[in-house]
Amino acid sequence: MSFEEIKLLLIEKFGEGVVVGEETTGLQPALLVAPDQITNVCLELRNNPKTYFDFLSSITGVDYGVEAGRFGVVYHLASIPYKTQLTLKISTENDRSLDNLPTFPSITPVYRTADWHEREAYDLFGIFFENHPDLRRILLPDDWDGFPLRKDYKAAEYYKGIKVD
Repeated sequence: MSFEEIKLLLIEKFGEGVVVGEETTGLQPALLVAPDQITNVCLELRNNPKTYFDFLSSITGVDYGVEAGRFGVVYHLASIPYKTQLTLKISTENDRSLDNLPTFPSITPVYRTADWHEREAYDLFGIFFENHPDLRRILLPDDWDGFPLRKDYKAAEYYKGIKVD
C-alpha cells in the first residue's frame, strides 16, 4: 500500500481526527497521529492484512526545544512480507517541569519490543508511557537526576563523589 492509501485506511477506520498532519518532505514520509490513538493505529497497521506492519524498528523520543515547549515520539514500523516502511509521529505540549512529564500511551501491548524502546525514551527524555509494564531507567542509574537528552539538561558536576565530564 502507498503512503496515501495507508492514510486513507486509517481515516476510514478511526475517523478524520486520527491523522493530524503529514510530513512528505525528507527521505521517508511520516503520518502525524493523534497521540491518544497511537496504540489503536499500531494495532490496526499490524493486524490488517493489507498493511501487516509486523516489525517495530525503533521508537525515538524528541525534544523540540525549550521555546517550542513540545515533546514527541517517532515510531518506525516495517512490514517484512511487503518490504515497506512507515513512520508515525505523535507530540504534545509540555511545560518541561520534572513534576509533569510528557505522557503518551504505551504500545507494548502491540509490539513487545516497544518495552525497551519506551524505557530508553523515558530514561533519556523523561517521556512517560501510560500502562507500560515496567517503566524504569534502562541506561542510567535509578537515582540519576534529570534526563540527559533534553535540550535544557544541565549535567551534574559529580555523581556519588566521581567527577562527571
